[in-house]
Amino acid sequence: MSDHESQVTRLYHPSHHVPSLDEAEEWFERVFGRKSRPMAEMTRNAPASPGYPTNYSTFTPINDVLFDTIDPKNYVLDGIQRYPTVDEPHLKGFGWYVKDAVAAYRALRNLDIAMVGQMDQVADGEDPPTAPGSPMPIYFTTPESAGLRYEFLPQIPFPLDHRLAEGWELPPVAADDPLGLVRCSHHTVLTDRPERGLKVVVDALGGTVIHEGRNEILSARSTYVHLADAVFEYAVPDAGTAAHADWITNAPNDTYHSITWQVADLDRVADHLRAQGIGLRTRTDAVLVAEPKHALGIPWGFTTQLTPGDPRSAR
Repeated sequence: MSDHESQVTRLYHPSHHVPSLDEAEEWFERVFGRKSRPMAEMTRNAPASPGYPTNYSTFTPINDVLFDTIDPKNYVLDGIQRYPTVDEPHLKGFGWYVKDAVAAYRALRNLDIAMVGQMDQVADGEDPPTAPGSPMPIYFTTPESAGLRYEFLPQIPFPLDHRLAEGWELPPVAADDPLGLVRCSHHTVLTDRPERGLKVVVDALGGTVIHEGRNEILSARSTYVHLADAVFEYAVPDAGTAAHADWITNAPNDTYHSITWQVADLDRVADHLRAQGIGLRTRTDAVLVAEPKHALGIPWGFTTQLTPGDPRSAR
């Protein structure tokens, strides 16, 4: 196991790009039963850095996940829109809180993984780039070298992250939770080069491969990695499948495809999704997959069982 394992404290957040924040917030409240909080809340008592936008992002707390939804049209830094406008919503990327941002940066750099700063400047020095107008290190891998744009930053105080509250623990399933969520089971990345992503999460960050095998739901060959508080699936989909078509949209880079949740009862999930007009792409005795066109572009998965080898099963 890599000596960099302790660098990662937890998953920071998934990033999801959408054409409308209002529509996304309404969907999460209606389907997941969770209210969202805009980034602008961060600046009520302390102003943002000069020129830094606060109207481009909203955060939704979902058990052990902080979900970040972004409208790229509003993410303008130094007069430049940093992400392309989207007509259809899609998962984009994710990142990690790290204890030592310099050590994590150097571990990635030593493996020839290319990175950039928040202003997309090439990060090629011994020390990582910092946020505009701030000494805080923040940097991103390039999709060409890592498969996805992975984000790294220290675990700083962040009022919109519910998990950073003192004494926070994963809550029990709430009686009024419409989906009966337990926790996030895993995040799925589609690829034709799993070794590229594994170089990041295993070799540089110290994650552990916990399972390898066939994912019949996706029609893919998958490798599952446990890192900090989460599990990541790197899946090579068969040609001609829906997953393969999703991967093609970003090929030769990887695609952040879906998030699967552990739930208390699949029938409860199916009944609620049906009541909200959300169809199912797949249903088996063990797994449900939502139809993405009804679900903010995401084929959300729901299962009662965690991945074989997941150490969180014993907690």
